[in-house]
Amino acid sequence: MKYILTILSKRYLTALSTLVLVFGSSACKDTVLDEVPRAFLNPDVVLVDKTGFETAIIAIHAAARDELFGTDTENLHAMNIGTDAYMPGAVSTLLRDYNVSLTPTLASVDLWWEWAYLKMLSRSNIVLDYADKATVKWASEAEKNAIVAEARFFRGYTYSILANLYGGVPLVAHVETTPKTDYTRASRQEVLDFARQDLEFASQWLPKKPAVPGRIVKAAADHFLSEVYLALGNYDKAIEAASAVINDGSYKLMTQRFGSKLDQPGDVFSDLFRDKNQNLAANTETIWALQFEYQTPGGVTYTNATNATAFGGNSSMRAWGAGYHNIKDPEGKAGMVVCDSLGRPVGWVMGTPYASYDVWKEDWNDMRNSSYNIRRTFYYNNNTSRFFKQKVDPIAAKIDTLNSGWYYPYTRKLEGDPLAGNTAGRTFVEFYKIRLAETYLLRAEAYIRKGDKQKAADDLNVLRNRAKAKPVTADRATLDYVLDERVRELIMEEPRRRTLIRFGFLANSPVLVDRVKKFNTKTGSNIAEKHELFPIPQKFIDANLDAKIEQNPGY
Repeated sequence: MKYILTILSKRYLTALSTLVLVFGSSACKDTVLDEVPRAFLNPDVVLVDKTGFETAIIAIHAAARDELFGTDTENLHAMNIGTDAYMPGAVSTLLRDYNVSLTPTLASVDLWWEWAYLKMLSRSNIVLDYADKATVKWASEAEKNAIVAEARFFRGYTYSILANLYGGVPLVAHVETTPKTDYTRASRQEVLDFARQDLEFASQWLPKKPAVPGRIVKAAADHFLSEVYLALGNYDKAIEAASAVINDGSYKLMTQRFGSKLDQPGDVFSDLFRDKNQNLAANTETIWALQFEYQTPGGVTYTNATNATAFGGNSSMRAWGAGYHNIKDPEGKAGMVVCDSLGRPVGWVMGTPYASYDVWKEDWNDMRNSSYNIRRTFYYNNNTSRFFKQKVDPIAAKIDTLNSGWYYPYTRKLEGDPLAGNTAGRTFVEFYKIRLAETYLLRAEAYIRKGDKQKAADDLNVLRNRAKAKPVTADRATLDYVLDERVRELIMEEPRRRTLIRFGFLANSPVLVDRVKKFNTKTGSNIAEKHELFPIPQKFIDANLDAKIEQNPGY
């Protein structure tokens, strides 16, 4: 056993000699060799009271944010790229051809698996295992259950993701203290049922109001319970869980302009996504939002030596915005420069014609399609160009609008104040994980699956009325219509791949594959039925030496 001392001056020599004598005289006792670390964070020292458990819960929140913003790579966006609604931009080849890229060794395949098992589940399970130890000093059973509920929320949420991405996966309910190489896959049904139990407990014990913005509340558990019940085919329970949120009394859709940009042109939908508006008490639509804070330790997801306070912010702009700054004017000269209002997007994700145009044919004047919410036009902003301030004509400028990644419609949800500078490609706007609008969409889906199309239309029209769009009639309230409405309402917020996979399981058909073939002009037919699910990561199969892990069919 090593004892490391820092000797700052001669007077510490006496103390050092004393320590040598003490430890030297007792070295023959076995108990001296028992290490009980007290000088750094470890579960035995920290997880002894509510304060310690709160630090562990915050660590799970940090991991949850990593799901969408944990690194600077296109692989984070595989939940949307290569679906019916979104395709790779110019700088991305991800899932352009599924037959080439979607393999058991693809980085995106590893990413969510490792995020789940190495971060979310391990951190949640350590809280749950330690919460029952006799050494923990809980003020009450209610205090303990509130901590356990938040950890179980995250565990249930994570398993629901795994079930809708890989199908059946290993169920790990406790921290492994010794090497284990004989994991087996539970069925998808078993995984979803495990998630259901976690979320039901969370719903019972989570608070109705967050202690601070970003913390998990009962409504968040009920929202995801509705989705899990849908995945399990229990439509009555899905309606009940969604209704618990909608009828809670604390939440309602925003219908009047509000917040930080009231002095600027906009509408109520654009206000939802402007800086600092997600955490406002006046915003009754937020149920759970991932938190960011510029120049604050912990306020970003990861750092970079060149700009430690900027990297790791909300990188939606970088991924989803068009690389407009590459546009040349009709004379072939630089027509655009990076500016504060547009930032510096890269263009990994671009909408398919279905998402950019077709869904809006329902009502082009839908508020969600307004110029405040979707950017469709650009103006030359390089004052050295002869075309300065003129509208960009992609034909005159010879822009390949399908493949260049420079010019395409994109959601303005990604915009925000350039706190880290115009070229950072990031904002620090909180990101919605759950808005009440999606809860209405879940309940509408459940009503359709149950056969009550009028109630489904009523829920859909709550959103459409806010958007000042034409109402939908009951006869047109179909599952396809719900998928269309999810694009209109949840562009950039929804993990589209997981939604389509969930729909496919319920339909017992490859909904994702069929819709990609129909709507994704870049992928087209370069996708097969086996690609409905992600493969199990090959590195996990190889490491699981003492039990065979069956790969998903076709891989």
